[in-house]
Amino acid sequence: MKFAKQLGLRSIPSWAPYYVDYKSLKHYIKASFKDFAGPLEPLESLDHEDPEKITQVIIDQQVEPRLTGNGSRERTDAVMDTDNSSDAPGQQTLITSAADETQVEQSQERGNPKQKTGVVSLDNGVSLDDGASLNTITEGFKALLWAELEKVNARYEAQERVASVNLERLNASWRPNFTPAELKQWRSDLTVLILNLEYLLEFSQTNITGFKKIIKKFDKHYRNSSSASSINASEQGNGIQGAHDPNNALTYRGSSLADSDTAGSLSMFSALGIHGRSTPTIYLPHSYPEPASSLHPQEPFIRHVHSPNTHSKSTFYHNYYGGVSALSLEFWKMVTERTFAKSEKDERLLAEARTLWRKRTPVVPEHVSPLLLNVDPKDYPVWDDLDLESLPSGRLTRLWMVLAEDAMSSPIRVPVIVAKGVRPGPVVGLTAALHGNELNGIPLTHRLVLEEIQCQALHGIVVAVPVANVPGYLAGQRGFSDGTDLNRLMPGKKNGSTSQVYAYNLMTRLVRHFTHLIDLHTASKGRVNSLYVRANMQNATTRHMARLQNPQIIVHNTSPDGSLRGAAMQGYHIPAITVEIGDPSRFQKRFVKSAILGVTNILSHLKMIEDEHEVQDYDPVVCAKSYWIFTKGGGILNVLPDVNTWVRKGELIATLHNIFGEEEHRYFAPEDGIVVGKSVDPVCQSGCRILHLGVVSDRFPEGKMDDGHQ
Repeated sequence: MKFAKQLGLRSIPSWAPYYVDYKSLKHYIKASFKDFAGPLEPLESLDHEDPEKITQVIIDQQVEPRLTGNGSRERTDAVMDTDNSSDAPGQQTLITSAADETQVEQSQERGNPKQKTGVVSLDNGVSLDDGASLNTITEGFKALLWAELEKVNARYEAQERVASVNLERLNASWRPNFTPAELKQWRSDLTVLILNLEYLLEFSQTNITGFKKIIKKFDKHYRNSSSASSINASEQGNGIQGAHDPNNALTYRGSSLADSDTAGSLSMFSALGIHGRSTPTIYLPHSYPEPASSLHPQEPFIRHVHSPNTHSKSTFYHNYYGGVSALSLEFWKMVTERTFAKSEKDERLLAEARTLWRKRTPVVPEHVSPLLLNVDPKDYPVWDDLDLESLPSGRLTRLWMVLAEDAMSSPIRVPVIVAKGVRPGPVVGLTAALHGNELNGIPLTHRLVLEEIQCQALHGIVVAVPVANVPGYLAGQRGFSDGTDLNRLMPGKKNGSTSQVYAYNLMTRLVRHFTHLIDLHTASKGRVNSLYVRANMQNATTRHMARLQNPQIIVHNTSPDGSLRGAAMQGYHIPAITVEIGDPSRFQKRFVKSAILGVTNILSHLKMIEDEHEVQDYDPVVCAKSYWIFTKGGGILNVLPDVNTWVRKGELIATLHNIFGEEEHRYFAPEDGIVVGKSVDPVCQSGCRILHLGVVSDRFPEGKMDDGHQ
């Protein structure tokens, strides 16, 4: 996965400067290891950049010039001070010349002899002499990693402090005799606080992922670049007992560990599935413990690995350890000691804020139509418009909504299930089977309103439409009774064709009452899909809904003309996303379960249900754009890659044979991307779809973005 580009798409725009500078760290790894022999993993998204530009980027982003006392300029590690209220972190010098190295050594002798400094040659960029050691590369990476950790952590701690103070203030300022204006302002402040806490949680998780990936990348290059013979020669030259020692002990230069301690440490690493070898000296700032200390079995960090709790961050750390080296474990220890990686306070504050919101929301006065009480299940009411005010609070209501009439003058009715809470809140609508053979949304709506939601504890209203296209559903087809695609007719016409009138009434009698819309779909006949979301990622609300939905893939899409999602957003300013749940004409329990989790995350975000955020099943790939690839001719089509897998530019993705079995054409990926969906129907005419390719970039394109989805 091109995580450097993913990071740009995942970042919260206003917080972008405070994320880990993954691209610069990756450039440092590439430039540092390029002169070492051995097969290296190809680095994605470098686009064959000019080495001079790469090294200049590293200098510009990782170090900043400053004037010394005598007026000369030197470079020091740049640590971003994210908030005035946060303490400036310590700094570690990156030596850029021999003169600088001499000055630092003299400074250490005079000031703090215990503080060690990493040595990295940054003259005109990251360039290493032929005789440069892996120790030097490791020290430089350590320094850059430390600076990025300090930047991220400073932002996290500052935001966490502000959130904690604001939550305490809002809790203390509550009064039952608020005026309407005061209550509105209090609720507005609490809404902003909850959103910032959600951002904080997303910020920490994204950065944890970034640091995990860059450490693994460094470890892979380090292993590939250090042959067994060169390591052995280096260790013998320095008098170090290392990976080729008969006892296979893990030691560090200058380590005070006794042999028994080292042996115990080795067994600890073996238990973790980590096959270590001797690692180079690692120099850290004076405020950081010696690397060798983490090899002690008594270290709490190691104990944490053996007994992870159910907290999402802890589970995340535990899953990372399999198969990494002792060197990577040291780097990862730097991450996990930072507040943004180990603190659970952000989740606790978010839960408290949501609880405060729900606690201070008044109960809705009930105005119940007597016709809706004690309804016979076989005789649900039939309505021409959705009157939510007349529905009973704290109850589940089933009804029919008339949208048109058939040739027998009988009403064409859609089923509607309404879960109305006891307190005010948003109105979230879920529409399923707008394409009649796309069925996975049906069991989702049933399980959500019948099992997941407790009306007596609900704030707001959930409106579920299990089948939005009744004629298509009855015929087992995608389109309406006349074959028209309803999802290209919205908002319909009051005086138009049958399908246009149906679409118009669906919008005006149902959808217009929603404050948020989740439109549930699947792949079309002859195709298969991943679990993915289409959303306008330039819109803050729909971007957040997409992230909460828990998909495998998120595709930036401003919505095609005539779609339900587009009509809701443009005509009624209703935030809307489309969720594609797997394959047509079937129920897929795994995808349905994951999609339900995403919907409940959105309801929790809107303070409609108790705080029930779950650890996501997937780490979604965010695509800046996507498009379908089509065949030029007809024949027998075989699409090779699976959905939710990556393809490289130039990779063979499909073959086309004629009816006599002769290969007519091969199709290759036009660029790197992920397979969002694909065709599984071998019978192919000219212009058939091959696969839906999602493309990752470092930013979302401006203007309209449509994948041509049909």
